[in-house]
This record gives sequence, structure tokens and C-alpha cells, in this order.
Amino acid sequence: MAEKIRNYINGKWVDAARGKTFESRNPADTRDLVGTVADSDATDVDKAVTAARKAFREWSLTPAPHRGEILYRAAELLVKRKKELGELVCREMGKVMPEAMGDVQEAIDMTYYMAGEGRRLSGETVPSELPNKDAKSVRVPIGVVAQITPWNFPIAIPSWKMTPALITGNTVVFKPAEETPVCATRFVEILIEAGLPPGVLNMIHGFGETAGEPMVRHPEVDVVSFTGSNPVGERLAGICGSLHKHFTMETGGKNPIIVMDDANLELAIEGAIWEDSEPAGSAAPPPAG
Repeated sequence: MAEKIRNYINGKWVDAARGKTFESRNPADTRDLVGTVADSDATDVDKAVTAARKAFREWSLTPAPHRGEILYRAAELLVKRKKELGELVCREMGKVMPEAMGDVQEAIDMTYYMAGEGRRLSGETVPSELPNKDAKSVRVPIGVVAQITPWNFPIAIPSWKMTPALITGNTVVFKPAEETPVCATRFVEILIEAGLPPGVLNMIHGFGETAGEPMVRHPEVDVVSFTGSNPVGERLAGICGSLHKHFTMETGGKNPIIVMDDANLELAIEGAIWEDSEPAGSAAPPPAG
């Protein structure tokens, strides 16, 4: 039976305001309905951004090591559920199982790494040319971050965007690709179970025109992070530039591999065709301390 996939706003799972839904189907067998998904618009976006803005002050003042503890628990949950998540990636996105498991492993690695950043968010103090003065930089969160991710790495790419934003004290409004909403929901569920407070992470399902662009244009969104096609990236860059928003994008990547003359050819081949052959949950956690 297909799941009903809702938005997650201010700590609650809710339907789209206009009541519309769309389907996520297995690309290898379109008879397999993976989920019926909330189809959001600007009304839902506004609720999510408002929740993120309201949660920002308390989250930004939460000590970074404590934020890291939440991410560490999330990484532990990802390890425990690696096989389950890999199977879902295979079913909803279409990767073969070894690559699907690798997708989840990348999220595990990133979440552990960013959990550790909670104790490494150091600034810098440098000598001043003036007497009785110092010059220093202190890291501070920016605010509300809108994040739009593609279908091809449905667990890994959300982790790359979300965990750095969260560990540094920002709040997040997340719109995953409409092709892989169930995978995204599982990742969000794990972060919630790990202890993220309401409003810190909000998720809106839907399409670029009706949900993604309203997120980017919302006046309370301070940062936009996008991974997707060149044309959409160019359009969003123009919007963010005109609104003076921080904007990062990854578009059109082809992942070339260059093998130099002095390389170990066998090692290069092994790296090029690497597959995650470890059994689920075998990733060792980092040492304590």
C-alpha cells in the first residue's frame, strides 16, 4: 500500500493547503505506487518559512556542541537503517542496490562529519596595528536557508546541504525533488527522531514553479542552495541576485575522471568503478572524544 507523504511544518505533518497530491512511482515498474505526496504552493511555503524564522533565534543560540550531538544521533540512526534506506532509494529513484547503499553511506559520512563540526566552529583572532585593540572574527548563522535538491542522490545531497546549515545554527526549509519525495521524507524523519526542535527543519513537497520558486522569492529566506539543471540554476541565480540573497548552486556536473601517466592503473580503475560492498550498518562510527 502506498504511503501518504505530507509536508513537515513547525513540528507537524500536514497536508498541502489546497489539498492537492501527486504520485511517486517506481521507475522500474510504474505499477508500483511508492507514495501519494502533498502538492504544495506558496501558502505552504509561507507557513514553513514563518516557522523557520520563528525557530531561528533559539536554535542559533543553542550551543554548537549540542547541535552536534543531535546530528551524531542522526548518523547512528542512518547506520542502523542503511539497508532499509538503500532499498527505498533503489525502489523510488532507480539506482542499483550497490549504488543505492553508497548513496546512504555518503549521508552517514557527512552527518558524522558535520556533527563533529559542532566542536570546531572556531573563529580567528589576529594582531591589530592599534594599541589595546584586537581583531577577531566570530562565526554566526545567517538565518533561514531554502534548499532544493535533485532526484539522483535522494539521501546524500540533502545531507550535504542540510547538516552544514543546521550545525552552524541556521534553520531550513527543504524542497526535495518531486521524483524522490519518500526518500527525502525518511531522511527528515531520522533528523526529527534524533531530536531537532520544531521549526528548525521544515519540508515542503511539490514542483519547482509552484513550490520551489516561491521559496526562493520569499522575503524571509536569507540563503538559497540549489542543485539541478543549468536553466533552472540560471533562473534562480537571477532571482537571488535581484533580491540580494546569498545563493549557491551546483548544475550540470559530469564527474570526469582524469588518470595521469604515472598513476597506478589498477587502483584508478578500482576507484572509478567503486561500489559499496559492505553490508548494511557496517560503517564504523568515529572514535569517541
